[in-house]
Amino acid sequence: MSSNYMSGTKSTIIARLEKEILPLQSFKNTCQSPVLDMAPGPIKAAFHQNSFPTGAIHEFIMQRPEDAAATFGFVGTLLAALMKTGRQAVWIGRDLAIFPPSLRNLGVSADKIIFLELKKEKEILWAAEEALKCEGLAAVIADTNEFNFTASRRLQLAVEQSGVTGFILLNDPRKINITTSVARWKISSLPSQPANGLPGVGFPRWQIELLRVRNGKPGSWEVECTGNRIRHVDPIIPFILPIRRKTG
Repeated sequence: MSSNYMSGTKSTIIARLEKEILPLQSFKNTCQSPVLDMAPGPIKAAFHQNSFPTGAIHEFIMQRPEDAAATFGFVGTLLAALMKTGRQAVWIGRDLAIFPPSLRNLGVSADKIIFLELKKEKEILWAAEEALKCEGLAAVIADTNEFNFTASRRLQLAVEQSGVTGFILLNDPRKINITTSVARWKISSLPSQPANGLPGVGFPRWQIELLRVRNGKPGSWEVECTGNRIRHVDPIIPFILPIRRKTG
């Protein structure tokens, strides 16, 4: 070990080692993205140095149609922040059930997204890999049913060179495989809460579960999407009155 590591306190030595080791693990934040400006504090704290990992692959598990809609919404808020630099994105899938004008409510310009509909899983992953090699893109989203270690490694190698962020949406996968993704998410829909007790439907609410994250802390949070912003909310715990039994 060099004299540089021998000098200084224990905390400074650990910080130096992390600075050198993390890039070797493909944990980079190569894109100056404003994503963290819209993320609630508890979610920020889950990542290393409170920094959302860009230039990496994130995978999302979707097992129900309503959760797929919630996932699209959450990914849309991340996409809006990534695209503030003016760059375009590519969205790839078999049956893209997306209403482009709705993206405007999340702060995403649909005309800045290239939508590709492909029929075979191999074609979707191949197109995602080729798109992730394009440095001029803000992000690539691939909606697929299968994602294994080999495929994840190929996509990871692509983003290491380009710095583009990739979102893999696993739509009711038959098997959850080990992958090289920097994070694995599950977004579930929750009942909305009308504001100020008024009748009607409130803002969308989601249960965000960070199932696995490299160099971070997994967690679960309840959030509310207000336009293109998400805020952390405390879950409502129902008050249950005790049951009194009649005696005598």
